[in-house]
Amino acid sequence: MSIPVRIGVVGIGAMGLPIATNLQRKGHAVRVRDIRESALQVAAESGLAACGSARELAACSDLLIVVVVDAAQIDEVLFGADGVVQAAPPAAGARPAVMLCSTIAPQDSAQFGRRLAEAGIATLDAPISGGPVRAGNGTMSIMVAGDRALVEQFDGVLHDMASKVFRIGETLGDGAKTKLVNNLLAGINLAAGAEALALGTRLGLDPRQLFDVICASSGASWIFEDRMARALVDDYVPRAQTRILTKDVGLAVRMAAAADIETPFGREALRAFEAAVAAGLADEDDAAVIKSVAPEFNAGA
Repeated sequence: MSIPVRIGVVGIGAMGLPIATNLQRKGHAVRVRDIRESALQVAAESGLAACGSARELAACSDLLIVVVVDAAQIDEVLFGADGVVQAAPPAAGARPAVMLCSTIAPQDSAQFGRRLAEAGIATLDAPISGGPVRAGNGTMSIMVAGDRALVEQFDGVLHDMASKVFRIGETLGDGAKTKLVNNLLAGINLAAGAEALALGTRLGLDPRQLFDVICASSGASWIFEDRMARALVDDYVPRAQTRILTKDVGLAVRMAAAADIETPFGREALRAFEAAVAAGLADEDDAAVIKSVAPEFNAGA
């Protein structure tokens, strides 16, 4: 375990809650903040102390880990009326560093970093991957970009959070670029895997046996095995909501377009996820994309 650090976690959702409980279990002084009372209640039941605002949380933290949904929510957390930059500097004069763990556009990571720097706050661009279980046991991945000295300062926390810490570089936004490239491929693999499983089922094959064959063969991918295992038991309780991956793949496709790179597979995957959202599956687990690819899919068939 690393040297204990005062950590604030903003966003106590599918990833933020297990991150917070994992860090507290490893000896850090953790406090949390969320705008949802239901999330704060769950945090309290997990033994986590809460603050009434991001400003209050910043005043008692050395590091703020931000795990909210999108750039608009980050902007409010950081620069809103009760945001991080409104916190008075502690007596020692040092302001908390901010670690941006949400999946956002690289230009947003960069501009948040510039604006925070103007307020005397250092930033790490550090998106995460791996899902709630791995967030809870400290085995997820982090793609971190930012000042080398700042990364070294919080190296212990990073390794308490993740078994894979990838140091992408010192340019804010490069972590976000890396995450979006990964999520583009994840979305493609998931949409294609759902299509393949639905096809086999329609052809009369046993979907569970087909799943086992694919997982042991050349068509395998981590996300296929993880998500389609849920689809096979009709389990769409959200660990990663369909709307979140839809957002991420959309960001990746737009990032590619800005770089003048064609992503036909990415665009098709995005259409599949957008169809799932339009079908009312936005808040279900993203395994539910199989229900938009093949509405008649029935794991029990």
